[in-house]
Order: sequence, then C-alpha cells, then structure tokens
Amino acid sequence: MAEYLAPGVYIEEIEIGAKPIEGVSTSTVGFVGMTEHVTGTGFDNDTLLNKPTLITNWSQFVNKYGRYDATTAPYLSAAVYGFFANGGSRCYVVRVKAGALDADYVGADGGAGSRTGLQALNEVDDVNIVCIPGVTNKTVQAAMIIHCEKLKDRFAILDAIKDSDIDGIKAQKLDVVSQDGYAALYYPWIKVPVETMTAGKPALEKLFMPPSGYVAGIYARSDNERGVHKAPANEIVRDAQELEVSITKGEQEVLNPLGINCIRSFPGRGIRVWGSRTTYSNSLWKYVNVRRLFLFLEESIEEGTQWVVFEPNDQRLWARVRQTIRQFLTRVWRDGALMGSTPEEAFFIKCDETTMSQDDIDNGRLICLIGVAPVKPAEFVVFRIAQWQGGSETTE
Repeated sequence: MAEYLAPGVYIEEIEIGAKPIEGVSTSTVGFVGMTEHVTGTGFDNDTLLNKPTLITNWSQFVNKYGRYDATTAPYLSAAVYGFFANGGSRCYVVRVKAGALDADYVGADGGAGSRTGLQALNEVDDVNIVCIPGVTNKTVQAAMIIHCEKLKDRFAILDAIKDSDIDGIKAQKLDVVSQDGYAALYYPWIKVPVETMTAGKPALEKLFMPPSGYVAGIYARSDNERGVHKAPANEIVRDAQELEVSITKGEQEVLNPLGINCIRSFPGRGIRVWGSRTTYSNSLWKYVNVRRLFLFLEESIEEGTQWVVFEPNDQRLWARVRQTIRQFLTRVWRDGALMGSTPEEAFFIKCDETTMSQDDIDNGRLICLIGVAPVKPAEFVVFRIAQWQGGSETTE
C-alpha cells in the first residue's frame, strides 16, 4: 500500500480486470540443411554455419546461401523456394556443413552460442514448424520429433523416403510415431521447377523434390487465409507438376488410417495435399490442425500471462486470470476455431479454491484449469441420396 504522510489529494494509477492476450505466430519455419557454398564474391557463407538466420523472401535466401546444387545443396534450396511459392513469409535457416551426416543434422547442444544443426533452433522461440528437407533416415526424423515434443511449441513436417512404394512408406511410418501428434508425414515426392545456374544465369530445371518445404508453405497460407484451426489439406501444391508415385483412392484407404498424408493429383483440380493426420499413437491428437491449434493456444497463453508471476496469489488475481483467458478464448471461438454455439459450450476456465489447495498457495503455485473443444476437419463427407416421390410425406 502506498504511504501518505502529508494532507492533500493523491491520484494513483492502478490496473484492474483482464490484460489482452495476443495470439502468437503459427507459421514460422525452421529449416536445417546443406546450402550452396558461395565463393569468389567476397562472401563466404561458412560464417552462417549453424547460425539460425531469418529469411523473408527467396531473393534473400539466394543472396545468403545460393541456389540448388546437386552435390552440395540437393534439397534445402528447393524446399525454401517452395515454402515462399506456396504462401510462406518467414523462416529461419540453419546451414550445416557440406557432406553432412546424421549428427551434423541432429546437431549438439553445447549451450547458448554453441549449438549446431537442429539444436541451433532451440535458440529461436519464433519457430513453429521444423523441416529438414529430404533427410529421411529414422535417426534424424526421430530427433525432429523429440525436439518438438521437448519444446512443445513447434511441429515437425517429415518427408517420405524417396522412391518409396506403399510397403516402404508403411514401414517408415512405424519409425516416426509421435505419441501426442507433434509430427506429420507426407508422401510422395513432387516434381517441381528448381532454380539452378546454367551458363552463369538462373534457370529452372524440373526435378523430383521432397514435399516438406512446399507443405510448410501451405500451412502458412492456410493459417493466414483461414486460421490455424483449419486443416491444411485440400490445398493446391503450387508449382507441383508431377508426382513421383500416383496414389489411388484404394491405396490411400490403406495409408490414411496409418497417419500417412498423401499428395494426390485430381483431374481438373490439380495436385493437392489430401490428408491432415499426425503420426499419432494417442487418438486425441489425430489431426494436424488440432495439435497445431493447441500449440497456438498454449504459447499464446504462456506469453500473454507473464504479468501474473509474483502477483499476490488471491481471489482478485484469480478473477483477473479467468477474465484474461476468457477474453482470449472468446476471440478464438469467434474466429471459428472452437466448437459450440456459445462460448460456454466452447471452453471452460477454472482458477479458484477448487483447482489449488492451501499447500499450493503456500508454495507459490497458481493453478488454472482450461478445457477447450477444438473443431475437427470434415474428413469423410457423406451425402445420402434417395428417390423422392414429390408431394408425399418426407422424413424431414
């Protein structure tokens, strides 16, 4: 309480009620891979080795890292190109050394400033999606999943093994299971225009490339146009011209329940992502959009309630916390991300004597219980049609 020692009028500024929670970004990608080694221009990109670098457009990537090179940079440049072509706007690139092996990609955590490979992305809180394009061995992909499960604020997009048949992709899926759905696997590879240097000039060459960078761009596009709650599927893969494997409906009926997302070609509708499942083992986290929605909610609430720390842990604080989160979730519900015709049907918030004991309070713990009802995608759309005798009684 303020101290008053002399008579007079005193005016104080105080804070009451909720504080706004701003939703975090959901579509900033962390790419890890080999890049073209630029020499002879006064710039040597060894200075960028294992350093997460923000890239906001394709030209900026080319200026810093170069273009496609079959030997030194086989996949990353095409993935970044596809990311921006499909609607992405922000990514961080971690360059690993030429001839990188597994480890180089997985990296080592030597502490701040000394992290390499995938572990270098630990230092970038903005990253929401992780891609290591074209690197499909189980050691690296398992490390990507562990990375996301540990940090709990990002999602891994995994590429199928090149030239996989149906049995091959089914076997790969067994090695990339994420119990709580922090990863998704996409199949098959796609033929796309890749920017190369021919006779000293940029040229486009059509090559089969891993889909992860293109899919990451679709995530960004869908998030920006519809919101993170919308499944990033039934979306055209921009620049994709051919599939390495043409998947039939019957084959997808085998793959989809296993959590393998197919990319398919439809006459008159183009090449589209035609699946939105995680590599889950816990069915609560079956869908990509549900997992990513919760990542968005959790990180937004975490960042938007830092003001609560060290406040007096009493009923007034609990009321402010409830009000703060209620306002945020109401806004999320109005955006169409939650089920229910009213906010009360969409979520609940409890922060009171029922969620914490006196022992919790004595030990500095404020515990808030939040439940939300996420929207699920209409994965199977069924129209039942029958003959109707006009004018007769209907069942409606």
